[in-house]
Amino acid sequence: MTKKISDKDKKDWEKFISRNDKLPNKDLKRKKENYYITKSIDLHGYTLEEANKSIQDLINKSHEESINKLIVVTGKGLHSNNEKDPYVSKDFSILKHSVPEFIKKNIELMKKISEIKGAKIEDGGDGAFYIYLKRKK
Repeated sequence: MTKKISDKDKKDWEKFISRNDKLPNKDLKRKKENYYITKSIDLHGYTLEEANKSIQDLINKSHEESINKLIVVTGKGLHSNNEKDPYVSKDFSILKHSVPEFIKKNIELMKKISEIKGAKIEDGGDGAFYIYLKRKK
């Protein structure tokens, strides 16, 4: 290629290299961002036993598949029939409270989990939570 560089291009280049501004390094920015491979489960309509078994299976399988974020939709417990039974704890048997409690008490599951936290509104808000899984060793 023997194309000549125009005077305008030369001026633009000189102006560019004389500036003190730094260009952002896109490679460094990319490393800071977290990329999640996500799976989700909706536990609406599950019994407590079914929900606990399903969530245990999901965590184990997802950890093996190197999935690192789970969205668990439990619902808010607003339509639960537990409030009618005076012998059942109002909060404990609602999946919203009991599923995270089941996970936290299961030592083998907790070895695979780095964090459990509430979900953003677009993922279910108060009726859902996130499980962040550790990398498989």
